Amino acid sequence: MMTFEQIIIFTEVAEREHLTRAAEALHLTPSAVSSAIRKLEDFYSVKLFDRVGRGIVLTMEGRQFLEEARATLARIRAAERVLGELGGLERGALSVYASQTIASYFLPPVLMRFHARYPGIELELSIGNTATVADAVANGEAELGYIEGTLDNPLLRKRHITDDALVVVVGPEHPLADGRVVTPGELAGQTSWVLREDGSGTRSEFEYGMAAFGIPAEALTVVMSLPSNEAVLSAVRASHAATAISGSVAAPWLASGGLKRVNFDLPSRAFQLLSHKERHLSKAAEALVTFSFEGQP
Repeated sequence: MMTFEQIIIFTEVAEREHLTRAAEALHLTPSAVSSAIRKLEDFYSVKLFDRVGRGIVLTMEGRQFLEEARATLARIRAAERVLGELGGLERGALSVYASQTIASYFLPPVLMRFHARYPGIELELSIGNTATVADAVANGEAELGYIEGTLDNPLLRKRHITDDALVVVVGPEHPLADGRVVTPGELAGQTSWVLREDGSGTRSEFEYGMAAFGIPAEALTVVMSLPSNEAVLSAVRASHAATAISGSVAAPWLASGGLKRVNFDLPSRAFQLLSHKERHLSKAAEALVTFSFEGQP
């Protein structure tokens, strides 16, 4: 079978039509060059050179093969350049999944800093909930995933990035909007809830936090589950229901008075970075990991 080395040797000899000069250019002995040509000819039963006097010249078959050999070497050199550019982060692609809160508030400045440093890397960001993000990383659809809260998946490596405060918010006319301290029992017994869908990190962390106060998820009166933070907040503003949501998401509405924070403290949750334990991270992914932790405590 033809080797890459044989193609190089043949091309050098063919372009010079001289074994010794080709051997010097290749830093090989003339006998090694001659042997490589002979093996190529013998394996394929094709005569590539004629020995004319003390010199060599290409045969018709040799001239035809030289065109293919040059094209092959050009493709290999192009492939080498691609690898060099990939290794140097001059080009490439990176697929990232993130849950809604992180994708909307934490990740955009991180991605913009990354793009400013590596403009040749094509970033593809997909948004889902914690469950879909974890599945994407586990299945190899994404190299990196960003989620909120806890996760139990033995295939995935989890790295803590920062913490995020969950807050309970209601509309301005809600009975719990007056700022008085609220007990877990009051929240469970006197409040209906609009929450994110099952599989959402926001919902799972809220339910986990309430369980720590002795309030199981089934004790909460959930009147509606919605698939986005914006939909949840719109529903709460138009009703007497409450929700638990990231403080970052609620901040503009709290500042404007469109929502009120209930005086009840929930445990903070973690923003986590996911990668597959058994999959190699590309250099682009490794670089984004570094950017994700910049400026974090």
